[in-house]
Amino acid sequence: MKWGEAWPGHCDLSSLRLLGSVGEPINQEAWLWYHKHIGAGRCPIVDTWWQTETGSIMISPLPDQTLLKPGSATLPLPGIDAAILDEEGRPASSGYLAITSPWPFMLRGIHNDPARYEATYWSRWQQGYYFTGDGAQQDDDGYFWLMGRVDDVINVSGHRLGTMEIESALIDNHNVAEAAAIATAHPIKGQAITAFVTLKESSSHSPDLESALKAHLVHKIGAFARPERIIFICDLPKTRSGKIMRRLLRDIAEGRLPGDTTTLSDPLLINEIKKRYTEEEREPVRQKSPMPHTI
Repeated sequence: MKWGEAWPGHCDLSSLRLLGSVGEPINQEAWLWYHKHIGAGRCPIVDTWWQTETGSIMISPLPDQTLLKPGSATLPLPGIDAAILDEEGRPASSGYLAITSPWPFMLRGIHNDPARYEATYWSRWQQGYYFTGDGAQQDDDGYFWLMGRVDDVINVSGHRLGTMEIESALIDNHNVAEAAAIATAHPIKGQAITAFVTLKESSSHSPDLESALKAHLVHKIGAFARPERIIFICDLPKTRSGKIMRRLLRDIAEGRLPGDTTTLSDPLLINEIKKRYTEEEREPVRQKSPMPHTI
């Protein structure tokens, strides 16, 4: 998406029969672009949900068998019992993703630390269900929509926002290729949103674009979702499997030394992001544009 449609247009993709997605939950805009420009509108997209701990794919469409919905991992595979639960372990349409019965390839323990294994994965609910650590929603057709890690939640003046909700709204803007949102401390709101954005090749960052993206989030989500800062960067820090390493962005924002970067696909990127973040801090405070009128 970042480099536009010309690059895949130069390639012969006619031999493709199936597309996959793994790592981060795929938002609807990226799914549709992938399906149209890479799969030519004919290749099913197998968007999978699983974890290292689960040992194999748990939720995924079956190619040419499952009706696809852009952005949804669809349904649990045969033999997998998944559910959305609230804090008390009751079924809910939006909440925590849980696995409610054993499966053949599950994690059996943590080496020399059985108490940590039980506390991390099995103690959240009295029923003893497996806690995945991911938030999700389930629609009327039973399809699962992954929302990312539940610790990736930003609390702005009492409004709880998932990072994926913010990032998907940003990517909905035609200038944005990728986005990552993190929480930063705020003296009044408690937490504020800082967004790191990479632009499509055809766009360039400017104060006007920053204001437009903030207004776009206000329109898509609400005034409480207006970011405190938007940092334009060349690329997001990701693992080699494509997961965005938001903890490294939080380290930069909070002035800490970055933690473990051994799985980072491009270790040099951290210094570039840190430099850009510091440059933004030193720039003069811009006159904020007025809030858009709402009807």
